[in-house]
Amino acid sequence: MAKLRFQALESLLNRKYELPTERTEKISDYFGENVFHDRAMQQFLSKDAYRRLRDCMQKGKGLERDIADEVASGMKAWALSKGVTHYTHWFQPLTGRTAEKHDAFFSPSSIGESFEEFGGAQLIQQEPDASSFPNGGLRNTFEARGYTAWDPSSPAFIMGDTLCIPTVFVAYTGESLDYKAPLLKALHALNDAAVPVAQYFDRNVTRVTATLGWEQEYFLVDDALYRARPDLVMTGRTLFGHSSSKGQQLDDHYFGSIPERASAFMRDFEKESHRLGIPIKTRHNEVAPNQFECAPIFEETNLAVDHNQLLMDVMEKVAHMHGLRVLLHEKPYAGINGSGKHNNWSLSTDTGVNLLSPGNTPKTNIRFLAFFVNTIKAVHDYSDLLRASIASASNDHRLGANEAPPAIISVFIGSQLTRALNDLEKNVKDKGMSPDEKTELKLRIGKIPEILLDNTDRNRTSPFAFTGNKFELRAVGSQANCSSSMTVMNTIMAKQLRVFKKDVDALIAEGSKKDEAILAVLRKYIIASKNILFEGNGYGEEWVKEAAKRGLSNIKTTPHALESYHDKKVVALFSDLEIIAPQELEARTEIYHENYKMKIQIESRVAGDLVLNHIIPAALSYQNKVIETLKNLKEVYSGEDFKKLSAPHDKIIREISERLSITRELIDQMIEERKKANVLGSASEGSIAYCDKVLPYLEKIRYQVDKLELVVEDDLWPLPKYRELLFSK
Repeated sequence: MAKLRFQALESLLNRKYELPTERTEKISDYFGENVFHDRAMQQFLSKDAYRRLRDCMQKGKGLERDIADEVASGMKAWALSKGVTHYTHWFQPLTGRTAEKHDAFFSPSSIGESFEEFGGAQLIQQEPDASSFPNGGLRNTFEARGYTAWDPSSPAFIMGDTLCIPTVFVAYTGESLDYKAPLLKALHALNDAAVPVAQYFDRNVTRVTATLGWEQEYFLVDDALYRARPDLVMTGRTLFGHSSSKGQQLDDHYFGSIPERASAFMRDFEKESHRLGIPIKTRHNEVAPNQFECAPIFEETNLAVDHNQLLMDVMEKVAHMHGLRVLLHEKPYAGINGSGKHNNWSLSTDTGVNLLSPGNTPKTNIRFLAFFVNTIKAVHDYSDLLRASIASASNDHRLGANEAPPAIISVFIGSQLTRALNDLEKNVKDKGMSPDEKTELKLRIGKIPEILLDNTDRNRTSPFAFTGNKFELRAVGSQANCSSSMTVMNTIMAKQLRVFKKDVDALIAEGSKKDEAILAVLRKYIIASKNILFEGNGYGEEWVKEAAKRGLSNIKTTPHALESYHDKKVVALFSDLEIIAPQELEARTEIYHENYKMKIQIESRVAGDLVLNHIIPAALSYQNKVIETLKNLKEVYSGEDFKKLSAPHDKIIREISERLSITRELIDQMIEERKKANVLGSASEGSIAYCDKVLPYLEKIRYQVDKLELVVEDDLWPLPKYRELLFSK
């Protein structure tokens, strides 16, 4: 292993790479060229087929079977014109990444010739070989295969020589087996709930769309160094590694220029992303060494999720061509910032209005307050569910690590908007208001845009923060599928808006004016959800104590967070809105538990392998060298001279022996706990056991190994060190 480490460092020193030539074309010249977008559809479809497909995409209408063949024919002609030979249904199983099975357009004829075949049947539905994916709660292999069904709301695209068709993945019996199907249902439910509320303020609104702008953080590491770290290869993170003398203390990476090699990689993956219609706009260094971020313009949520999943694939492929690896793990290195994926969420209407953006009149600002306060109320009522939606074994390392939001779900809105809500609470009357009181209140509401013009008090320690015209869910992990959190976010908002509409209509039926009724209900919600609002430092121990006083949960680990999926309120929420059926929810929860258990199990096995087969031999080799030196000293010196001169060597020998003894004992204990966890009956029991009993050993073992790294001779240490991983360009 030590040889591999130094071979990697040597290859890094000798690596040659060409800086990219200056671009001559504009991004607009090739943006979306590999997407079956509006221009391509108009070119390859009849006017009627184009119109009906657009209605399907924009208005959520179903696509009739008779038009599917024409759409498939047009899509095939477009793909063939670009040299495509295969097609695949591109879906998002519960693995967190994408899946695909490629089929050739090529089809032989009975007379020994061939032709290109792709019809409506192949476009709309397929049966992938997906026996490893669950069917509802039934985990028997023969029952696990399902269908992929075309999602027309997300355009087809070309990757390499393959036409990729975004699809949902469902079981024979109709259960959802992926992330996309529940998201589409949640977006539909949100639209149904939000339109009637938006029509309180504008009768012309017929559709409300949830929008998403994600921010993708990631690390880059040289491919050779990556391959010399089995823990990075197998788990995505370094299980061992003492912190580098210089890390991120100086914040010089964040404010520095983008390194040339990273910049060359960014230019190439951005170009590929733009060709796929992904509107990447921003690139910059992040705080930690060799950490970076990219971000697009916001899009409709389903499309934004697809683009993020696609982007992660593109980044990894392009990085490989540059001799780099992209690390999407939330915490690949201990002691420095991890990586997140902030989800910027908002609501927009088909009339061009952002419902979370204040207007310039009291009426438009009451509209803003309606959706703003309802969002806070939704998060308040379902905070544990939102926490569960961002839970993963890898994200647990990041949350609450004084670099990312804590596991406590709170909402930051800024001191000025806090005062505005307090003002609303104080001045809205339960039993109606006089004309003067109404006028004064509306004048105050009308000043909200002026408040937000200078809203500089953005708190970056909050997991859910209002940032002027959107809410930013900052707790999502860097390798997560955004569908998980966005399904929950849009579902709880749909539920809350339904309740809001019912409450307002009830007051109107009792004789209240519409504005009075809306403000009265909002006042009730402001009072009810106050305890989730927090403007202070989320990293401080004081907040942990204060949150406990307020009754807010602090669920630090995934298995315990997942228990909220069993809550009767949560089961009813998904069931009533027809997002996820109870049996689907049970199956998903089981899969999440199983996934967690397997990841910790892999980390535990890799740690044991590295220690027993690489770390201990290296430490013993160095110890033997020191022992030989000690023997040689004894031949030269004696008495007090030997005692004095041998003390440092004796200290090293003792420290190595003690730490190796402790480490070996810890590994044996960890293995025993693993054996106990492996025989537990349910997936939840197994994951909780791995979390509570096995995982703590990884940190204990790491402590001993990291101390050994400081003692053992550098030439013998088998793993690339943090200074090499973080600062090699």
